[in-house]
Amino acid sequence: MDMASLSSTLLFIAFVAYLVATFLFGGAVKSSNAQTTKSFDRWGKLAITVTIIGFIANLGYFITRWIAAGHAPVSNLFEFTTAFGMMIVGAFILIYFIYKAPALGLFALPIALLIIAYASMFPKEITPLIPALKSYWLTIHVITAAMGEAILAISAVAGFIYLLKNIDLTKGRGFKGFLERFGIEAVMYVLVLVVGFVVASLSFYLVNYNAEYNYISKDETQHTIVYTMPALFGMNESEAITDGAFEPLVEMPPLVNAKKLTTVVWSVIFGTVIYVLLRLILRKRISTVLQPLTKKSNSQLMDEIGYRSVLIGFPVFTLGALIFAMIWAHEAWSRFWGWDPKEVWALITFLFYAVFLHLRLSKGWEGKKSAWIALIGFIIIMFNLIAVNLILAGLHSYA
Repeated sequence: MDMASLSSTLLFIAFVAYLVATFLFGGAVKSSNAQTTKSFDRWGKLAITVTIIGFIANLGYFITRWIAAGHAPVSNLFEFTTAFGMMIVGAFILIYFIYKAPALGLFALPIALLIIAYASMFPKEITPLIPALKSYWLTIHVITAAMGEAILAISAVAGFIYLLKNIDLTKGRGFKGFLERFGIEAVMYVLVLVVGFVVASLSFYLVNYNAEYNYISKDETQHTIVYTMPALFGMNESEAITDGAFEPLVEMPPLVNAKKLTTVVWSVIFGTVIYVLLRLILRKRISTVLQPLTKKSNSQLMDEIGYRSVLIGFPVFTLGALIFAMIWAHEAWSRFWGWDPKEVWALITFLFYAVFLHLRLSKGWEGKKSAWIALIGFIIIMFNLIAVNLILAGLHSYA
């Protein structure tokens, strides 16, 4: 077995282990109570053991992929996103041994599973690096940024658990209660959209859908692009090459990657259908179904985990996504800052978490307010990972 095949096998083993560990953490949550959250029980020990086995396999994937590629496996969306999922699990393991909160695993591991499943829908082939990426600063920048985002993700998980436990999901409490119920269910809807992306990608892959188009890029040169989903949006001045190819409904300007925008819209369509079907089957909100799983969690502990995760994750993210990124940008493009869409969104993320810490430290925003901000922060991170990467064309479009 070559290194590339071994890395794929190890990633699959990690995925299965995380899935099994999720159910084991469910058993730990059901067998615990608020007074014994911080103690290991039989379910918790088994769950964290399986999680660690999965993480070791995941780390093995990362190392063998690195050996096979000859460079750090963080140079495209598949590689970066799988690394991000692995680091979320790593951050969870570290925090679990500090706080012994099984509810954290019950919700953190499914997030990692979704992210790895999302990554698996992108091309997995190992390709040579373009000249701008042949720098050790790329490795330092991307890995550090992903580590920071992973720790911040744990803050969002803790905030989500806090909100699920403390929000009244029954009707009442006026407009504020409505906003809380709407907000927490909106988070569930967004997570289902990620499932929609996986289902949409698999569906069109199984029917072997491919269609080629010529288009004119922003530098006014002609290129060819292959759509793997029916083209709802066409590239600038696109022209179908494949006979019988779906005629795009709308032509987009060169700034927008119409192929990736098409992927996003199909994901929303599939995800919305899945969400509606779930609501019809469950006959209640998804958040209402999950709420009983948080009843035994310690609200004060979740608030502390959320806050301390930001205290650790924010400086790590700042180093990776801004400082190291600027050094790499200067080496690659002879400038520290260029207002590329990814750069702008990294700055927005930095400013958001800076405001989070300011409100927490100077205004005493704790509990629900802190949890909501942590959750919104992770949505900003995921928007950068999904929407900015998939829609806007820029210097980071290679990803």
